[in-house]
Amino acid sequence: MKKAFTLIELLVVIAIIAILAAILFPVFAQAKAAAKKAAGISNQKQISLGVVMYAGDADDMYPRNDDCIAGSALNPALNTQPFNPTGAGCSSNGFFYRMNHFSWQKWIMPYVKNVQIFQNTSRGINNTNTPSCGAFPHGSGSWGGCGQLTGSYLLNTALTGQLNTYNRAPGSSTMNRNSWLGGSLTALPNTAGAAILMESGNMQIGVVPIAYGTDSSSTSVTVFPPAVREYWQHELGLVTAAYSPTAVIGNHDEARAAFGGMIVGHADGSAKYYQYGKFLAATPTAAEFGVAATPAFGFNTTATNLRGFTGGTVGMAANPNLNINYPFWALGQ
Repeated sequence: MKKAFTLIELLVVIAIIAILAAILFPVFAQAKAAAKKAAGISNQKQISLGVVMYAGDADDMYPRNDDCIAGSALNPALNTQPFNPTGAGCSSNGFFYRMNHFSWQKWIMPYVKNVQIFQNTSRGINNTNTPSCGAFPHGSGSWGGCGQLTGSYLLNTALTGQLNTYNRAPGSSTMNRNSWLGGSLTALPNTAGAAILMESGNMQIGVVPIAYGTDSSSTSVTVFPPAVREYWQHELGLVTAAYSPTAVIGNHDEARAAFGGMIVGHADGSAKYYQYGKFLAATPTAAEFGVAATPAFGFNTTATNLRGFTGGTVGMAANPNLNINYPFWALGQ
């Protein structure tokens, strides 16, 4: 007589498998998240080292040029587009051949040599329809239209400075956006503490915005970091109401602060993960920084997924207090 499993035995085996699966699947998910986090830290370190090497070859100055170069799109599919120095791709929608802070990765590409390193390990490429990027044969949005990487690793352009000079009339406003520290590596009071790169899940931006002081209509202006805790709470936290300086914001938003925080690249070439609360503690409040807690422009105050920084600039309507000790933002010692 052949032996066979009874129905009861089969049900027991199935139940055991289901229990094991329930135990192991979360472990697998955690292991996958840990691997992505480790890869992100490694990427951020390589990018940080690329910035350091650039400065080493440029008399200690950080990159900040503004130009338009044929065949320079980060998205290789866009390099088939015609080169029009005063039109699409350079001076109007598309901007895929533009080489400025919106595509800052091009500045250090000779040292990194791999576009994929700039792509955040926990998020996909942003290809949503962005009007300023237009629609081209290979797609629209930040990546498909402009060849820009947003919602990934952000360059702190308050330390580097920015230029907005390409194809603009001499004397135009805010052409030269000069870091309050001068834009050099050695000007930083603490390279091991200062964040030259950080992570964000805001899919609208590719840089840490600069903050204008009171000279925002001049041709050459001084820019400061957006080192305001209230801003960043609204940017990275769980928000249930429109922006208010006194709004109560919950824990981190996982879509914006993956793994419960952000990966930071320091100016000495190192990289480190900062838990959400630790990052906020490393950032001064508006009262400490001496600026208004409500940003004047460049900040979406709604409670939608489009909340927070919307571009490369923030208006503070005041010159900040620099006599505070927050090394993360290159303030103090």
